[in-house]
Amino acid sequence: MIKVILCDDHALIRRGIRDTLSDASDIQVVGEAGDYGELRSLLRTLGDEQACDVLVLDINMPGRSGLDVMHVLKDEGSSLRVLVVSMYPEDQYAIRALRAGAFGYVNKGGDPQVLVQAVRTVAQGRKYVTPEIAQMLVESLTAPVTEQAHQKLSDRELQTLVMIASGKRLSDIAEELMLSPKTVSVYRARVLEKLALTNNSELTVYAIRNGLVAS
Repeated sequence: MIKVILCDDHALIRRGIRDTLSDASDIQVVGEAGDYGELRSLLRTLGDEQACDVLVLDINMPGRSGLDVMHVLKDEGSSLRVLVVSMYPEDQYAIRALRAGAFGYVNKGGDPQVLVQAVRTVAQGRKYVTPEIAQMLVESLTAPVTEQAHQKLSDRELQTLVMIASGKRLSDIAEELMLSPKTVSVYRARVLEKLALTNNSELTVYAIRNGLVAS
């Protein structure tokens, strides 16, 4: 039996994922968490990392993002196998997630059976990538070494860019990420500097042109 923990801040999303996985006779959801704090408490309660084969993790969560969580787990030497299930398209976060230690990346809007297949693959200790991600990996290896400006952003800076371009105010972003408005302003300033932009309107145009948000 493949034992799975779900970590997503939206209860309805967790329920949908749980129902999808529960339809598979070889998969059991053994716990759920809404953020990093709940995940830590859950892991302590379970006691043994072997009690979980796969951690299904969202990227966009309050407080520590999914990418932050993976960095922490990696630094701690955790053996948890992470499958990222995100609303963000593959070309936005898949490569970052894999570099952060994820065993796979699946879009929430995809076929539910893809999620089941991904969990089974990751549970075996193998990487799961969609054909789209595989193509991106090939292109990253064979294309000339030229980075788009936003690829130089940190994970949190990219998250801030996407949220601003999605129309969210700094106060809303601060509340959602459980950060101070001042900290979010610092991230915004770094993004503007690294992208050589001057205001939120230019950030939004940049994000749309580079496929970071829908137009």
